[in-house]
Amino acid sequence: MLKYKDVIVRSYILRQSGAEIARDLNCNKSGVNDFLNAFRECDKISFPLPENMTDEGIYELVYGRKTGIGSHDPSYVFPDYEFIYNQMETRKNMTLVYLWSRYYKKCTAEGKKGYQYRQFCSNYNDWLEENDKTIHQTHIPGQSMEVDFAGKTFQLNDPYSEEKTVIVVFVAILPYSQYIYAEGMTSTKEPQWIEVNNNALSYFGGVPAIVICDNCKQAVIANEDWIDPVLNKDYASWAEHNQTAILPAKVKKPKFKSSVENAVGILEKGFFHDMEEQQYFSLREFNNDLWNHLDKLNHAKFQKKEHDRSYYWDFEREELMPLPAVQYEYTERKVAKVSSDYHVCFDNAYYSVDKAYINQLVSISATADSVRIYTLQGELIAV
Repeated sequence: MLKYKDVIVRSYILRQSGAEIARDLNCNKSGVNDFLNAFRECDKISFPLPENMTDEGIYELVYGRKTGIGSHDPSYVFPDYEFIYNQMETRKNMTLVYLWSRYYKKCTAEGKKGYQYRQFCSNYNDWLEENDKTIHQTHIPGQSMEVDFAGKTFQLNDPYSEEKTVIVVFVAILPYSQYIYAEGMTSTKEPQWIEVNNNALSYFGGVPAIVICDNCKQAVIANEDWIDPVLNKDYASWAEHNQTAILPAKVKKPKFKSSVENAVGILEKGFFHDMEEQQYFSLREFNNDLWNHLDKLNHAKFQKKEHDRSYYWDFEREELMPLPAVQYEYTERKVAKVSSDYHVCFDNAYYSVDKAYINQLVSISATADSVRIYTLQGELIAV
């Protein structure tokens, strides 16, 4: 736990910066700055501090709860995160999934309520921050794929109109092998987002158990507390089709997708410099060049490992789930009213339904090769 009184004294009396305080107290700079910002915004406590105020008292006033227990519901068994942290640090190949499973089984056997995995992880992250610990991540073959957009963009040049179009680069990575996929996009709307995710799975040769994504609108509608995010309906359907699970990163917490953040950095500090000096006149031309560079990167030997990314990927893809027989297709949805001639209009075409549905609202779902019409309750009317 941070020495909150020392942090406040050093900030208000010694006029030290967050970095200076973190250096002198041997703690995390972001933790110091986050606390000072919260302290300044708190209306329950200010400097100078009340007499005999403890670090625990400061924390409870600033954050509205006691240290180490977050917003703990007393009806649930709160995990021993000190023990869990030590297990993660000292035991080789230990994972949070295993420790949660053991905790949850014990709760069930004793007839007590245990947290679900997502809440378990959220509480663990809070405990790490409150106790100034660094999260330990052990990557398991085939467990996850992380996806994000690169910050660097490129330009597509039309040779006839001289119009310039922005190219955004989608990046995906398998954290265990660090095998990277990337693809340029001239549109980041849902159909293209689904397409590049499909292409990433094809490139990796299988489906991971979890897909960790940023909170972009193509993937997540809302993610206020990380515990119960609202996923984009198409991306949720894509995950269900591929029998994987979407795990959005915690808001403003890049370490939850650190592998893809590092991958983006490798691309932007590496061959992206060569690519920005080139002119591209088609998206196909850009992606072919990108994939050539990427192939060289995936087959380049690690500096601190014996082999390259492709070597470890050869092992990891055996642990991935098989690809579905048919790729997921983006679905466009619309609610329409059945007209008096028992037809509904969709995409400038008219489709007939049973006359029993005249003047009723229906739901339309359309892919590239089929149109399906449902009642609002989900009953299929026509294809």
